Amino acid sequence: MSSDFESYEQDFGTLTAEITNKIGKIPKLGGEEKTQLVLNVDKQLEEVRELLEQMDLEVREIPIQSRGMYNSRLKSYKQEMEKLEKDFKRSRIAYSDEVRNELLGEDPGSSESQLIKLREERAHLLDNTEKLERSSRRLEAGYQIAVETEQVGQEILANLNTDREKIQRARERLRETDANLGKSSRILTGMLRRNEPTTRST
Repeated sequence: MSSDFESYEQDFGTLTAEITNKIGKIPKLGGEEKTQLVLNVDKQLEEVRELLEQMDLEVREIPIQSRGMYNSRLKSYKQEMEKLEKDFKRSRIAYSDEVRNELLGEDPGSSESQLIKLREERAHLLDNTEKLERSSRRLEAGYQIAVETEQVGQEILANLNTDREKIQRARERLRETDANLGKSSRILTGMLRRNEPTTRST
């Protein structure tokens, strides 16, 4: 079991190293070349996500006494993945001096104000991206709470249904008991009546 996990670890290390190298190249490119590299990195990140899912499944199959160590390693890999995704997002909107000047149609030393504006826009875009991510996480958490609430509600309804059936059975037994007591009472009354003349004659 652990050998499978370690195999996934090796694949994870290889992939993340390649992704890190490519992320560093993205800001230096432009046009179609940059688009292709971005698509390539995006595909490799998806492969890393799948690896992490496989590693997570493997950890769940490991005996509890050995699971802690693997959980700790898996957690660090997930944190590394989060950092890679953030670096990737930044790289897609970052430009080297050469590419920036080409986009702005300027000489390398001109228009410092344009450079400041570009940096401000980039920071603003990053801020909006992080806000969207936080909103997405809140929505996901809200959905999870709703699902858990629904499950609890279903369990409560099932328990209430079971209790109702128990109460109905208890009522049936009580009716049977009342009927039996009434029958017994009538029998005793009849026996007493039959015995009354005998008592008087005595």
